[in-house]
Amino acid sequence: MPDDKAFNGRRDFLRKTLAVIPAITVAGYGVATTAFGQAAPAVQNPYQPRFFSAAEWAFVNAAVARLIPNDANGPGAVEAGVPEFIDRQLETAYGHGNLWYMQAPFVADAAPQFGYQSKLVPRDIYRIGIAALDRWCKGQHGKTFAELEPAAQDDLLHQLEGGRIDLQDLPSVLLFSQLWQNTREGFFADPIHGGNRGLAGWKLVGFPGARADFMDWVDRNEKYPFPPVSISGERG
Repeated sequence: MPDDKAFNGRRDFLRKTLAVIPAITVAGYGVATTAFGQAAPAVQNPYQPRFFSAAEWAFVNAAVARLIPNDANGPGAVEAGVPEFIDRQLETAYGHGNLWYMQAPFVADAAPQFGYQSKLVPRDIYRIGIAALDRWCKGQHGKTFAELEPAAQDDLLHQLEGGRIDLQDLPSVLLFSQLWQNTREGFFADPIHGGNRGLAGWKLVGFPGARADFMDWVDRNEKYPFPPVSISGERG
């Protein structure tokens, strides 16, 4: 049995991250679809990335594995299909920045209340940012990020988050924030988007999913007794 404190700590941490994930993203805006307009299957084995190159794919898998690791409390981001979720989203209008106002002027040091100010759309942030970080890693360590030991990867992610790495081509905190945001979205989104495989994220936080009605349990301060259900009808 998992340690209760570790389990509750992870649950609380991931539950709090839900507050900063746009509901429209988790609910399904910009789902990658097939030619027939149906949501692509949640599980494809093996999944072949449509946007990421082999080197970029290695980075994404390594990075999200450190952000939400697989442990005794449940599957991590890789096992839950988060890399697939991110890759698929980058081929949608969201990935191309078509949902945002993207006209100049772009003000790099604008106050947060002015919203997103970079000229880079999500696809650019990943493509430019991963290449820049791997160049930095090779210069400092002789290896790409994906080739480093987990402890070194953790340290680099902390440095990225704090803006302490000069990537030259873009602020390091921009790459980290994009990756961290999409990792959480992929872990908690409905499985039809490619992530939350096996409803792992919903099971971890006790979310009922797309059930028709569970409002009678909201104020009871009790664990919801039924497994989560996805939009497609998959049950956890």
